[in-house]
Amino acid sequence: MTCIKNRPFFSSWSGGKDSCLAFYQAVQAGGKPCYLFTMLAEEGERSRAHALPLRILECQAASLGIPLVTGAAAWGGYEKVFIDQLRKFNTDGVEVGVYGDIDLEEHRKWQEKASAAAGMEAYLPLWGRTRREIVAEVVDLGFKAVVVAVNEEKMDRRYLGKVLDRPMMDELEREGIDVAGENGEYHTVIIDGPLFQKPLELDVKGIKSHEKHCFLHLE
Repeated sequence: MTCIKNRPFFSSWSGGKDSCLAFYQAVQAGGKPCYLFTMLAEEGERSRAHALPLRILECQAASLGIPLVTGAAAWGGYEKVFIDQLRKFNTDGVEVGVYGDIDLEEHRKWQEKASAAAGMEAYLPLWGRTRREIVAEVVDLGFKAVVVAVNEEKMDRRYLGKVLDRPMMDELEREGIDVAGENGEYHTVIIDGPLFQKPLELDVKGIKSHEKHCFLHLE
């Protein structure tokens, strides 16, 4: 694995549990955090991965004390915008990109390729661990991960708004749902935990549905 000790890094930031734990692990390993980087949908108002409002991502970054940088693109232009920003980071002295992927090989290869194209290395501190082990660590460290989106073909909307904990982990597994949501079952937003200076308060306006997905309408 890439050595990150004493090296400046940016963290690929979705706002959810995996990217947050990867950021935390990189800091614990002695890396020097410089930026959080989030890709937004083309209108620039919500994250591409989890459809989180930009304001929530800004509040997370403020609580962590790390600058947030965003890019915006449709899927067709995603890679170019992503790599262009990494090259800017590299010009600023950033040497490593931190990513929260666990075991999806195509994701790892893309991240390594994108990082290399910008003269950087990829650091995946969660890679190869079991999905349950990673979720348990998020919970046990004290991170508060709120379920903000579910795929209703795989998971009931009653989980929306719940904070991930060990009883919920057990319930998901009993129902045959991937505990980490790695098959798109659900997404989370981190509202508090280690390294956060103060918790976030979510303003939930209701629930929105889009095709098979159901989201908390957040402000």
